[in-house]
Amino acid sequence: MSPTPSIDARAIGRFLIIELTRATELAAVAAARLRGRGDEMSADLAAVGAMREYLTQLPAQGRVVIGDDAGGVDAAICFGDTLGAESGPRVDLAVAPLEGATLCAKDMAGSISIAAAAAPGALLTVPNVYMDKIAIGPGYPPDLVDLDRAPGDNIAALAAAKGVAPGDVTVCILDRPRHAGLIAKCRAAGARVRLISDGDVAGVIVTADSAETGVDLYMGRGGAPEGVLAAAALACVGGQMQGRLALETADQRAEAMRHGIEAAGRKYAIDDMVSGDVVVCATGVTDGPLVGGVVFGRGYVETETVAYRSTTRTIRRIRARRPAPI
Repeated sequence: MSPTPSIDARAIGRFLIIELTRATELAAVAAARLRGRGDEMSADLAAVGAMREYLTQLPAQGRVVIGDDAGGVDAAICFGDTLGAESGPRVDLAVAPLEGATLCAKDMAGSISIAAAAAPGALLTVPNVYMDKIAIGPGYPPDLVDLDRAPGDNIAALAAAKGVAPGDVTVCILDRPRHAGLIAKCRAAGARVRLISDGDVAGVIVTADSAETGVDLYMGRGGAPEGVLAAAALACVGGQMQGRLALETADQRAEAMRHGIEAAGRKYAIDDMVSGDVVVCATGVTDGPLVGGVVFGRGYVETETVAYRSTTRTIRRIRARRPAPI
């Protein structure tokens, strides 16, 4: 990607981390009130509305490069929207107010609210299509894994770098019929496979701390906007990721061109998807391996957020308790 202007450090340090945390907290709480109700759309719409309402107060000029319209015109956070102040630092925003709506609706583990802010042009803008992805955490030689290699070769390379047998490598994959062949190849290579029903943003990010989460490698096809969000978090910790858009129809290719993507089939490294200074905040909706879910206590609401910043490689865990209602 071309060089991008840096965001004022004070604006990042004093405003954006806290502001994005507050935005994801509010979205997570709004969605969590509908946990287990079996209504994905209502939970998603509640999260989008809460996040949009707060981001209109952002002390920066925010431009949405990855959004979520939740099917509701009034609450939409759409590509190209501008939110926040009319003055101050200019930032690009990437948001998924409710990642894992099905998980929330079923009160299952792993649903989060996530948002990222970066310098203008620092985040790859992608259409709402599928992306083939592969990701590992930090501490490995460059280009250790590659989308164009066989799953078994990637597992073997990662196992050798870790100094373990392939049977000690755990691969996270979305449990989808399209992944049946991939799952079979990973198991044939000797690896353990952890299947997740939804929420592949968290599925990618948990590779950043394999000692804690038990996940070493992510592979498979999921949403492209979610891929960029996950890449932003991995960039903050020094992880590795590659992605390739699945542009299978004329409409998808036309939508990609609207986002400035002209080369179908291009393989994007993490540095192609994220550059410059970036902040990523994720708040738990339901309990999961990345963060704990919203807790509704007697007279209080408690949230847990993990916040990343790329230039300092800082990871903050923010546990907040506020009087109810929030």
